[in-house]
Parts: sequence; C-alpha cells; structure tokens
Amino acid sequence: VQLQASGGGLVQPGGSLRLSCAASGSTLGGYEMDWYRQAPGKERELVAHMTEAEITNYSNSVKGRFTISRDTAKNTFYLQMLSLRSEDTAVYSCHVVHTIFRSLNYWGQGTLVTVSS
Repeated sequence: VQLQASGGGLVQPGGSLRLSCAASGSTLGGYEMDWYRQAPGKERELVAHMTEAEITNYSNSVKGRFTISRDTAKNTFYLQMLSLRSEDTAVYSCHVVHTIFRSLNYWGQGTLVTVSS
C-alpha cells in the first residue's frame, strides 16, 4: 500500500484545513487508519484513529475539533481540522495497519500544517 498525504499549509488561528491520504496499490478495506503528528522538539502523537467499522478515537488535544473520515470509493481518508490553534502546528502523517495482519502497516509522507497569524 502506498499512501500519499496532502492538504497541509499555512492557516490562521481559528481556521480550518482538510488533510487527505490517498491509498494506492491496495484497497483500504481491512485496514485501520490513523493520523499522527509531530511538532518540533516533541514526540510523535496519535491524534485520530478509525477502525474498519468506522469507530473513531481522538486524542484529548483535538477531540471536538478534528474529524477522521474516509471515502471508500476514492480509497482515501481524511482529517478535517477546525478551530486550529498554534499548538496544532506539526508535520501530520497518515498511517494504516491491517486489522488482522498487524505487520502490514504503512506510512505516508508527512504534510506540514502551520497555524500562525
């Protein structure tokens, strides 16, 4: 599975962005989907997770502001980010892991989100 992340950029505090992670080489069926982020000088953080059954979980820092979703027809999943804050500035990466065969896990390249006025 190859993952291509896109949608990052510069946004003002309070603004919104939608990140996309397009998969190729295999369908996303059977995979769990994640968005991680890593801010400068900080450890990588799992911010959003979706199971194959579309059950979602979020880190406390983004709960209520970020939404993970997927479009099966486009073989793509998304991270909608609202009410962005300066502390959301980070490189965001998408990741998938097979529900059964956990060794099958893949990363997309990161996309930079900068929240600044």
